[in-house]
Amino acid sequence: MSLIAERLRAIRPSETKAMTARAAELREQGIDVITLSQGERDFDTPAAVCEAGIRAIRGGRTKYTAVAGIKPLRQAIRESFSCDHGLDYALDQITVGCGAKQVVFNALFASLDPGDEVVIPTPCWVSYPDMVALAGGKPVLVACDELDGFKLRPEALEAAITPQTKWLMLNSPCNPTGAVYSRSELLALAAVLRRHAQIYVLSDDIYEKLTYDADFATMAAVAPDLYGRTLTVNGVSKADAMTGWRVGYGAGPLPLIEAMNLIQGQTSSHTSSISQYAANEALSGGRDHIDEFVRAFLERRDLVISKLNQADGLSCRVPDGAFYVFPSCAGVIGKRTPGGKVIETDADFAMYLLDAFAVAVVPGSGFMASPYIRISYASSLADLTRACDRIIAACAGLS
Repeated sequence: MSLIAERLRAIRPSETKAMTARAAELREQGIDVITLSQGERDFDTPAAVCEAGIRAIRGGRTKYTAVAGIKPLRQAIRESFSCDHGLDYALDQITVGCGAKQVVFNALFASLDPGDEVVIPTPCWVSYPDMVALAGGKPVLVACDELDGFKLRPEALEAAITPQTKWLMLNSPCNPTGAVYSRSELLALAAVLRRHAQIYVLSDDIYEKLTYDADFATMAAVAPDLYGRTLTVNGVSKADAMTGWRVGYGAGPLPLIEAMNLIQGQTSSHTSSISQYAANEALSGGRDHIDEFVRAFLERRDLVISKLNQADGLSCRVPDGAFYVFPSCAGVIGKRTPGGKVIETDADFAMYLLDAFAVAVVPGSGFMASPYIRISYASSLADLTRACDRIIAACAGLS
């Protein structure tokens, strides 16, 4: 009898975490590695949010909280949904978890039975398929062409649906592509979903506040008749530079939220009380810092796009949101490194960039799309300039 559960055989370590760990190892050896592999901005958490966390500690707010989260935070989340999107949720329709990642996992674990299918447009975040599999479901990956902006077409959604389909997962703005679904694009998908009453929508909006050339829209607001079939997930990690605080939240049908709370109550119980008070400040204390973040990201995005499109063999479209670019590296496949190694895959290219030029990126294969690489531009302009110059040199060195 094996100690390790059979269900873990199909689960892979996160490629983003693996590349970041490898970069850290090289850095410990004294190598000047520039890490563009992690979805974490270089900005500090706003001072007012940090002070709210400190006040929570000094005020003795360090005890257990309700599984679903403290009431003031859920009220702030409710007001945010209402003000931003006109969505009305009761407090018991809102749950707070240890990051949006846990909220997504809780939803899948609470709802999937063996054989249930989840439609996932690809390229997608590395964890989606594995979370579905861990919850006992079957991920159904639907490739979205770069010519379509890496976005799911209604006809492709229709073709992927079977009687076993339970969820459609949508991530907009998307990690890794930065694609943003417009209102009209969501309405087209909603028209398909109306023909299949058994399907629920998991709308992962964690990058909502980080859009540049497109307006943000979310399914429950765009298609009010699907409100009761939609779980909307968000959090403070990306918009408020609070990745390490681990606060995400979801709002949706009451039976689902109750089931998610049941799971959370038997696993993590709740997210940190201190983090919850800090997140309450982030949501209710004014978010003027977001405009500054967006301006900085826009400048960085444009720099990276301009640089990468100078690299021989790379082609990079302009993303509308998040803080990633997803350039095609098809033009370097089949070429040889100065050491004679053939670049056969995007993973080979990513390792070449890391080992020979000390730049850490993530191969597109980790996001179910090849041959691409994902580059995070959540770093300083100086580091991005140096990294892109190294990538240009790396491409020039191939033959």
